Amino acid sequence: MKEILLCKYGEIVLKGANRKYFEDMLCRQLRHKAKANGNFEIYRSQSTIYIEPKDDFADIDGMMQDAGKVFGIVAICRAAVCEKNMESILETVRSYIPPYLAGKRTFKVEAKRSDKSFPLDSIEISKEAGGAILSACPAIRVDVHNPDVTVKVEVREFAAYVHPGPVKGAGGMPVGSNGRGMLLLSGGIDSPVAGYMMAKRGLTIEAIHFESFPYTSEMARDKVLRLAQIVSEYNNDEMIVHVVSLTHVQEELVKHCNEDYFTLLLRRYMMAIADKVATRFKCGALVTGESLGQVASQTTEAIGVTDPVATHPVFRPCIGLDKDDIVQIARKIGTFETSIEPYEDCCTVFTPRHPRTRPELAKVLVEEQKLPFDELVEEAIKGMYRVTVRPGEMRVDPPASAD
Repeated sequence: MKEILLCKYGEIVLKGANRKYFEDMLCRQLRHKAKANGNFEIYRSQSTIYIEPKDDFADIDGMMQDAGKVFGIVAICRAAVCEKNMESILETVRSYIPPYLAGKRTFKVEAKRSDKSFPLDSIEISKEAGGAILSACPAIRVDVHNPDVTVKVEVREFAAYVHPGPVKGAGGMPVGSNGRGMLLLSGGIDSPVAGYMMAKRGLTIEAIHFESFPYTSEMARDKVLRLAQIVSEYNNDEMIVHVVSLTHVQEELVKHCNEDYFTLLLRRYMMAIADKVATRFKCGALVTGESLGQVASQTTEAIGVTDPVATHPVFRPCIGLDKDDIVQIARKIGTFETSIEPYEDCCTVFTPRHPRTRPELAKVLVEEQKLPFDELVEEAIKGMYRVTVRPGEMRVDPPASAD
């Protein structure tokens, strides 16, 4: 029996004259995912994208799993295809649906007749299909209010489709439809989640990672790159990670500045460097994993002190989330177990014993002026290198130009 995937999209349907742009972007991203799963034809009609296997070697299970990571798709239906007549529909219902009802007590049928030339209306289709299911599965009963399974029959432009209901998709907007963002990516739980959440809103995510070798290890950096690999599956299967050393900056802070301000000053250097790298690589925003009040550098006052060095807007999708909320998302996207591996990051090096939680900008600037801020920023950027990560692949790239 021939199967097909029907991908339904959500807010894209509200895009008016721009809708085709978003639909084309979704189709391109699904075609990219299809390359790893075999020969599929991908096309769209009536607010649905069809993913049709073209031979027996096409991996529809793998394609369904990968389609679930494409932002913009709100639901995916794995359906049996049949001819647009009741005889074919009922035969398909009797043969295709019973395995999905195993162990269930109740069901109902919902029909949708997009092809208005079909002789039966939706209610009539539902009644006949429900009767066919009862004849094939006599132990089950109908419950139209709270069924265990809702069987769908869709009579559409090209054929009729029978399936046991949709699987939830990733939702959101297609990656790239809202520009590019530079994610400050650490090895913690929060920043990979922040990157995922902004990719869901249509940003193509690049990342910048700060290391402090030899105070941080190569294992700590590799952990971050593995996190980037996981997030890249939601980012069109690729993420560029710009790796910047903060070793000299931190050593200079220790030599010349008040210990209580180390974290704030370091955050200002990180934001300034990320801001300049974002400009160079045409990213329109910075993205961080900060959650209000979670640590000393994430109080309202501390954020107010670090933001002024950035010229780009700073998106903080985790800002209002509890740690449990963030952990739940990290588990869902597969980053949590990697994030909790016990490797240090640059923010844990030279941590002050009494960090300022309610700093005043004027006092921070007094400390900052003890060092040549702009020179240290440029020096750090000059030593930057770039790693391109994809699922199962990492590549250190030669220095990138500013075009």
